[in-house]
Amino acid sequence: MERTTFSEKFMEDLKKQLEQSGEKYLVSTNEVQKMNQSYEAITVKPENGLVGVNLNLSEIYERYEKGYDYASILLDVTEKAKRALHDRPDFDLASLQDYDKMKEKLSMEVVSAERNAELLEKVPHKDLEDMAIVYRFVLDTDVEGRGSILITNQLLENYGITAEQLHQDAMEFAPVMRPAVIKTMTETLLEMLGPEAKDMVPYIPEDPIFVATVPDKVQGAGVIAYQDFMDKAAERVGGDFYILPSSIHEVLLVRDDGNFNIDTLKDMVHEANSTEVAPEDILTDSVYHYDSREKVFELAEKYKERVQERPRESVIDRLEKNKKEMNTFRDAPTRTPVLGGEAL
Repeated sequence: MERTTFSEKFMEDLKKQLEQSGEKYLVSTNEVQKMNQSYEAITVKPENGLVGVNLNLSEIYERYEKGYDYASILLDVTEKAKRALHDRPDFDLASLQDYDKMKEKLSMEVVSAERNAELLEKVPHKDLEDMAIVYRFVLDTDVEGRGSILITNQLLENYGITAEQLHQDAMEFAPVMRPAVIKTMTETLLEMLGPEAKDMVPYIPEDPIFVATVPDKVQGAGVIAYQDFMDKAAERVGGDFYILPSSIHEVLLVRDDGNFNIDTLKDMVHEANSTEVAPEDILTDSVYHYDSREKVFELAEKYKERVQERPRESVIDRLEKNKKEMNTFRDAPTRTPVLGGEAL
C-alpha cells in the first residue's frame, strides 16, 4: 500500500478498534511541529473530550514498509493510544486560563535558533547567541514522563501579557521549579552506574568537566538562561569555562585552564551530535565560553577574537614603564633613621 491509501485505511481501522469499548473517538491527521522536528501525526481524541494524543504516522508507516504485520501494528498502536489517553494528565482548564496561577509552573528551555526558525515565528522567545530561549508550563513530572505546554504567541495574547513580562516571570519561577544541578563528570557517572561501580570510575582530584542540568534531566540545558547560573557555575568550576551543548537535556562545563583547544572542543561536539545524540535532542554544534571576570557569555570564537583584540603592552612600553618606576624610586626623598629622637 502506498502511504495515502495506508493512512486512510489505518485511521479507519484504528477508529473501529478504539470504539469497541463503546466510546466514540475523533481520528484525523495533523501536522505536529516540535522543537527540532515536525511530523505528520494521527490525532486521536474522545468525541466529547478536550485533550487528545498524537501518534507519529511516519513511524507507523515505516514499520509497515519494513514488513511488520499490519494487524500487529494496528493492535500495538491501538493499545498505545488507549494508554496515552488514559494516563494523560488531568488539565484544570480554569487554571490554564489564569496566568497568575500558571506562571509558577514556568520553565525555560534553549533550542537551536536555526533548526527551529519556522516554529520560533509562532512562539515568544529570546535570542541567546545562536540559540533561542523558549518557555513552557510544566504540568507534571513522574517516572513515566513529563506533561508540558509550549507557550505560543496566541496563548500570550490570550493572557494579555508581553513577551518581556513572560521572560521576567520565567527568570523568577523557573529556577525555583526546576533548579540547576551542577556535578562533576565523575559524580555524574557514579550516579548513572550506581555505587557498585565506584571502583570502575577513576577518581579525578581536580575534575575539569562538569555536567549541568535540572533534577529530572529533561530539557535541562535551559539552566544556562537562568539569571545567576553563570556566576554560580564559575564558582563551582573554579573560574572561566567553556560550555559544550551535549544535548537539549544537559550541557557540559569545561574549566578554561589552558588545556583545551576551541577547535578540539568543537570537533567533540560535532562528533557526538553526528553519532550519539538523537536528532530531536541536538542543541547546536557550537561551543560557548563564559568570562567570569568580564561576566560575558558568548560563542567561543567571539571570546577568542575579543582576547586577541585586547591591547598588548609592547617591549618599548614595558621599558618606558620600568624607567619611570626607577626614576620615581631614585627621586624619592631619603629618610634618615632616628633613635631616641636624634638622628644617627
